[in-house]
Amino acid sequence: MSSAQLLAEKKQEILKSWFQATVDTYPADTARFLKSQKDPFANPVGQTTYQSLDSLVDALTTGAGRDVMAAALDPILRIRAVQTFTPSKATGFVFSLKQIIRQHLPGDGRDAGVDMNGLDRQIDEMAMAAFDIYVACREKIFELKATESRKQFFGSLKRAGLIDETEADGPGF
Repeated sequence: MSSAQLLAEKKQEILKSWFQATVDTYPADTARFLKSQKDPFANPVGQTTYQSLDSLVDALTTGAGRDVMAAALDPILRIRAVQTFTPSKATGFVFSLKQIIRQHLPGDGRDAGVDMNGLDRQIDEMAMAAFDIYVACREKIFELKATESRKQFFGSLKRAGLIDETEADGPGF
């Protein structure tokens, strides 16, 4: 049996464990809610996380490239970028997949003929993509905050009559 077939066979078990591990990175009350609430409208974070992890397991099973993994990672990391996660906590859920796969495959996968080194490389690539996405999201957040601060500053100067109408927009606006 090939690595892809074995992973596909164990997909639901792996996905469930990975979702549990990812949700457990949240505070206990939040994690409990994310696990228990199945309504996607009442729990969009849990639903988005589950769907993205499902897509990532599929990408791993099919050997999809970085672009496919990045597309699946993007929704999770956009959410985590606006939360109080450190970069390592926000992206660390990806690395937990290595241990989860080993737990669900017979003999850590090696007995079943699974190329664990290849899977580890794919997961490492996934983690690097996750970090890139997280950093890009955080940069955008800080850029938006800086722009808003400049607008408030120049608006205050305008209201105080210290600058005229054309200067009130500030540099680069």
